[in-house]
Amino acid sequence: MCGIYINTDPILYESRTRSLRIHGVITSIRMENAFWNVLQEIAEREGKTTNQLIATLHEELTEQRGEAGNFASFLRVCCLRYQAMNGAMNEATPEHRAVAAKALVPAPQLAALKVVQ
Repeated sequence: MCGIYINTDPILYESRTRSLRIHGVITSIRMENAFWNVLQEIAEREGKTTNQLIATLHEELTEQRGEAGNFASFLRVCCLRYQAMNGAMNEATPEHRAVAAKALVPAPQLAALKVVQ
């Protein structure tokens, strides 16, 4: 079992710090490259840059919770949830994907989704 994990490319678990502007304030976020890769994938699907995606997530989180807390950890959890939902959607039947899409996405955004069959 350990071979599955120890053969991971070391570049994926190397940390990288990125500077970005959130609400006019320059801040830095440090995470492993694997998470930056997932955030980039999410951003591309949303038609945004990675920095725009992160700023949007920060804004939505602070609107709902009043503060961002440990924002880097929040971003890591977002990546894990995205990958889990992506995996589940890939394994589901077309009917289940359609139902899941309706449950996970607010109605105005649902029209923009393409259900892969």
